[in-house]
Amino acid sequence: MVTKPKGALGAFALAMLCSAAFGADASAQDGPVRLGILTPKQGASASIGQSMARGAELAIELHGGKVLGRDIKTVWLDEASPQVAQQNMQKMADDYSVAGVVGGNSSSATLAMMPVAEREKIPFISAGSAASEVTGASCNRYTFRTQAPVPVQVSAVFDRLKDQKLYFMTPSYAFGQDVLRTARSMLDGVGASEAGNDEVPVNTADYSSYILKIRQASPDAVFGALVGLDLSNFLKQWRELGMQGEIPVYEVAVSDTDFWDIGPDASTGIHVKPWYYNDPANPDVEKKFVEAYEEEHGQPPSDKAWSGWFAMTAMLDSIEAAGSTDPKEVVKQIESWTYDAGEFPYYFRKWDHQLIRPSVIVQVKDEITDKWDYMNVIGTSTSGKEDTLKAFGTQEEIGCKMGEL
Repeated sequence: MVTKPKGALGAFALAMLCSAAFGADASAQDGPVRLGILTPKQGASASIGQSMARGAELAIELHGGKVLGRDIKTVWLDEASPQVAQQNMQKMADDYSVAGVVGGNSSSATLAMMPVAEREKIPFISAGSAASEVTGASCNRYTFRTQAPVPVQVSAVFDRLKDQKLYFMTPSYAFGQDVLRTARSMLDGVGASEAGNDEVPVNTADYSSYILKIRQASPDAVFGALVGLDLSNFLKQWRELGMQGEIPVYEVAVSDTDFWDIGPDASTGIHVKPWYYNDPANPDVEKKFVEAYEEEHGQPPSDKAWSGWFAMTAMLDSIEAAGSTDPKEVVKQIESWTYDAGEFPYYFRKWDHQLIRPSVIVQVKDEITDKWDYMNVIGTSTSGKEDTLKAFGTQEEIGCKMGEL
């Protein structure tokens, strides 16, 4: 029960309380808008996390540093592990009262962050996760995802593996398990077979025993999903043990930093990734993003920098369209947001919050003469809106049951 103050002094106290409450509310409305960036700062994906954060920060700069006429203040916390990512997502709500979060590179960390986003009503755009369940069985109304899910990426290159014996190299967490399960389900469709498999712990330093097993199995190709420093270490040792050029390597969800970290000599393979900075098909707005990033950082943006830029751009546009930082209104605007610079208007599908957009297929060049330009774009995962929608699956196939706001 609230006791009402009495007398002149009581009236004065009541007036002061009302004034303080009004002042606090006005300050909240007029002060900076806080936006969270939650990406890896350490471990195997530290380079990826830095790139994603830089892309998100650049999106804010290109937006004028303000949203709703208010300054933007960013909070960058670490996605070191699923547990740490979940704790830091809670901090975004409790300690910083953010209006939205961009990040979520690994699928396991993203899946840990998602329940917090839903409970605390934080609009969250995952810019790196690919496991199917993010926008499938574990989907929620406050989480969106920019990267294509595993089945779309695996099918993008499986047509190139007809009638081949494949050795699978996947990381031992949600994303890798999804890749292995999906790839096995597609073997019969292309007449391929499994020559062997290894599920590799994150932050593995020595791949020699795995590579010897691959050599003994004598597959036609290695199909993998190693991420960050894990892929870098594997490719470096693959070359050192004389395997480069002997057995082709295919990977999904790679990042440019995986290759830049080891240099051109150890880089090899055909891979699926969200975007490439030197793709001739990039629209003008993305070419301007590349120019701005190069001017600020002295190097071109990786695909994960693009992912951070893209996700933060969608967040800022949606806050502007909502006319406030009210999370329910922001979510509704992200659900209505479109990116009109692509082959067709790209958008977050309303019933699962998956970005509908093709990925690119790249091949490492035979001769790399540029410090950064390692890849040729040799195709896309899908062609046109109808083909893309078909590849991303139906509501029944995906299994997302979205809750209320």
